[in-house]
Amino acid sequence: MTSSASQIRAWTGPQILGYGFRPFFLGAAVFAAFAMIAWIGALSGLWTIPSAFGPVEWHVHEFLWGYLSAVTAGFMLTAVPNWTGRLPIVGVPLAALWATWALGRIAVFFSAGWPPAVIAILDLSFLALLILVLSREIAAGRFWRNLKVLALVAMLFLGNAIYHAEMMAGVMAHDSDGLRIGLASAVLMIAVIGGRIIPSFTRNWLARRGPGAVPEPFGIDDKIVIAVTAVALLLWVVTPHYVTTALALLAAGVGNLWRLSRWVGWRTIAEPLVAILHLAYLFLPLGFLAMAAATLFPEVVPHSAGLHTWTVGAIVLMTLAVMTRASLGHSGMPLTADWRITGIYVLAAVAALSRVGAGLFPPADRLLELAATCWVLAFLLFAVVYAPLFVTRRAS
Repeated sequence: MTSSASQIRAWTGPQILGYGFRPFFLGAAVFAAFAMIAWIGALSGLWTIPSAFGPVEWHVHEFLWGYLSAVTAGFMLTAVPNWTGRLPIVGVPLAALWATWALGRIAVFFSAGWPPAVIAILDLSFLALLILVLSREIAAGRFWRNLKVLALVAMLFLGNAIYHAEMMAGVMAHDSDGLRIGLASAVLMIAVIGGRIIPSFTRNWLARRGPGAVPEPFGIDDKIVIAVTAVALLLWVVTPHYVTTALALLAAGVGNLWRLSRWVGWRTIAEPLVAILHLAYLFLPLGFLAMAAATLFPEVVPHSAGLHTWTVGAIVLMTLAVMTRASLGHSGMPLTADWRITGIYVLAAVAALSRVGAGLFPPADRLLELAATCWVLAFLLFAVVYAPLFVTRRAS
């Protein structure tokens, strides 16, 4: 049977199409920078986004279902062949899948004046196609335990479908059930997948550092915390403003803080490529605590502070951590962060802290400007550093 590595090495076309992470990670980074510039320009009155969505609604949608969907696809198309032993998707099929994602971005951006149903179909086609591809691979490889990850991708698709329906009905982003479903799927994805890879990568790195504390193995305690996290997110989706929901969010926040403490992140400071995983995960429980506080003490902690702790904090930092590491590892490069990669992390962390701070301490125009600037620079730096790797170096 041909191995995944053999299939990749046999690809003689453009190297950007030699592995799933390459076009999607690069596309996600470039799009994230473009979308922020477009959003800031629209807010400043420099131009108008020609979308049927309002500026805020477009901004929200394109973060979750533009940027995050691309990163999810890049990760899954890289991980599933390793899980199942099946051949990876390369070449023309990969290009077609990426083009479907890009078409969705173009359709939503230029959607003003177009039938909403057509825009929804064009946009939803990407995640629907990705789910079909992943389902086929998992079923063929009989790797049933990863159906839970596929379910989270399906949950992301469901949130997008509901969001489109809400936009047709004139619902605003802050009242959107689709937004909460999509964000809940992303948060749960970090809790499930991040909770596996962070202690694993940390343990592997510490094994070369000599004796000392190592991460606790995955066990029943982790399963309980994930269950509490899932219940809290379900309550937040269905009844976001109830005290019961706030208490569940509080429990999930404390549980995930305790879980993170068992992974000995303090021993990884010498290697930013590992340390960033722990910092990214820290924003997950902080988001739970902020969302709980926003319900219990809305006059002190605004709802946006919790949302941006999850989005700009946990999601952006975790996706950049995974993108930078996976791209190095699958390109045969040393798993260490040079000053440029460390710069990506610093810029993204400053963006996260500034955006959360802007929610906690209004008015904060300077913090918002700093957050937007660092966001754009972080993603452009990723594109500059990794594009040559994606285009010229053969995947391994």
